[in-house]
Amino acid sequence: MRAARVRAVTDSLHADRIAILVPLTVGLSAFAAAIVAVAISFALAAHLVEIGVWVLLFMICGEFLEFATAFDHSAVDYTTLGYGNVVMSPSWRLLGPLEAANGMPMFGVSTAMLFAVILRLLHARLSDLKD
Repeated sequence: MRAARVRAVTDSLHADRIAILVPLTVGLSAFAAAIVAVAISFALAAHLVEIGVWVLLFMICGEFLEFATAFDHSAVDYTTLGYGNVVMSPSWRLLGPLEAANGMPMFGVSTAMLFAVILRLLHARLSDLKD
């Protein structure tokens, strides 16, 4: 009996959240979704290019001989994941935190860009939000 009440409350909360989102999505075209998808793809490509620049730096420095190992290390540092499965030599170890310090704000920039795109689409959809 108690499980049924909990389930009813949970279903009601989900329905309320969906009811709030429905007015924002009704009338948005597939074109708007495509714009968001392109913005996400652009941000991902930019992150991959920047990781590639760090990989190039690591390989020029002679820290890594294989691209795959350098890319793995660079992606882990850039995303601040911190696996530690590939450790750099002591002479170049400071580059890891520098890459992490570079990656964190770049994810913030891409998040801000996506929010700006979505806000612009909502402004176009809901004319009363325009200034």
